Amino acid sequence: MTQHEAEQLIQKEVKGLDSYLDIEDYQNAVQKAVYDTGWSFPVTANDRIYWILERAKRHLFFFLMSESAHKFKVKQYSLNHRFDHYKELIKLMDKQWTEQLDAVPDDTYGLFGTKIDAGFQYEKNTGKDTTYDTDNVVIFHPNDADV
Repeated sequence: MTQHEAEQLIQKEVKGLDSYLDIEDYQNAVQKAVYDTGWSFPVTANDRIYWILERAKRHLFFFLMSESAHKFKVKQYSLNHRFDHYKELIKLMDKQWTEQLDAVPDDTYGLFGTKIDAGFQYEKNTGKDTTYDTDNVVIFHPNDADV
């Protein structure tokens, strides 16, 4: 999914709010979702697509809440339900996001353990010993460089 596709899909999903939002709001929301997740476009994994879209919608709701904040009327005892609904929705979405971050570790390369080579290894064509790295430490996989 590209950034443009994400913006279009979010527009379709929050179509009832479209009259309150501009195209720049969708672009900004998707960009903020990229900052939240640390991922970049194009996004191909289904769970990443889902969370990019969810975080972008969360930012759209924050934009709407911020816009509604000035409409709070204390003297008339108008509790501004719209403001409260956005606030509760944002809390729920943030809670779901933190639960997702806790449930899925970021270092996926370490999920299945580590393989430490026991024998020797050589380059195919030259026969040069490549068992150890430059610090004379056994090379193991997967590591940070494999990600």
